[in-house]
Amino acid sequence: MAKYRIGVDLGGTSIKVGIFSGNGELLGKKNSATDPFCRSWREVVADMAGLIEGLFRENGAVEADCHSIGVGTPGLIDSRKGTVVYASNFNWERVPILEELKRRFDLPMALANDADCAVLGETVAGAAKGAKNKNVVMFTLGTGVGGGVVLDGRLSGGGPGKMELGHTIIVAGGEPCRCGILGCLEAYASATALIRDASRAAEDDRDSKMWELCGGELSNMNGRIPFDAMRAGDKTAKRVVENYIGYLGVGVANAINIWRPDIILLGGGIANEGDGLILPLTERVRANVFAGDRGCLPIIKRATMGNDAGLYGAAALNV
Repeated sequence: MAKYRIGVDLGGTSIKVGIFSGNGELLGKKNSATDPFCRSWREVVADMAGLIEGLFRENGAVEADCHSIGVGTPGLIDSRKGTVVYASNFNWERVPILEELKRRFDLPMALANDADCAVLGETVAGAAKGAKNKNVVMFTLGTGVGGGVVLDGRLSGGGPGKMELGHTIIVAGGEPCRCGILGCLEAYASATALIRDASRAAEDDRDSKMWELCGGELSNMNGRIPFDAMRAGDKTAKRVVENYIGYLGVGVANAINIWRPDIILLGGGIANEGDGLILPLTERVRANVFAGDRGCLPIIKRATMGNDAGLYGAAALNV
């Protein structure tokens, strides 16, 4: 009987690999630098294989002891073919990542987008572990807005590509998004968007507390400063934060109206605001979701696993 599962989380700066017991316990992990622009994708996959072999040795395991290998990677993926269709941050196109990995290991394998792996990881071992029906939607609020959906304990989708929660349109003809479309959720609810709006508002109000917190330089603005200034009584910052939460609330309400999950998870740096974000967001969502309190509103909470979520999710991929 297979004792282990392997999870691989491929990121822009590092390759992380974990070995898990059959019941999902993380037994050990290793990492190395990715450097995708300095070398070929084959070299990156070779490093993955080396890390996996190292974990086998450290745990007294052999390939026959392993149930499967799951890989999470950024970009547009085709999970059926095991191919990274396009990853802009790696400059990869049509990379047959699982085919290459199978040259080293004769094991069942699965490939998924890294954001999908993160929500699956939170579902099997993190903030959504106790979800009654295992229906979870997660938004990651960082430089962009990512996310994924788990329905009945399984990732939703699986064909070419993946859903892009951050690129749903919430304002027709609105702010330009990095993807080239106008009005995406990402253009309003990412940390990048919050910084943009806070800087614009501070430009119009030289008395705003945000100037002091930026050290007099708007180039120092970050996603925490508007919240800190609001807590200090700054009305301009309060307006910025309320607008930000309003837009995020539209995106979350849309997700609830489509999937009716048990839990909405928030990850990324902005989610660290905790109740300062989640409580007013819950009120906005309640006002925007169909049937309001008459329906079954999901709990909105912060993701808890941090950088390990992708490892757990990759190891839990169905093969």
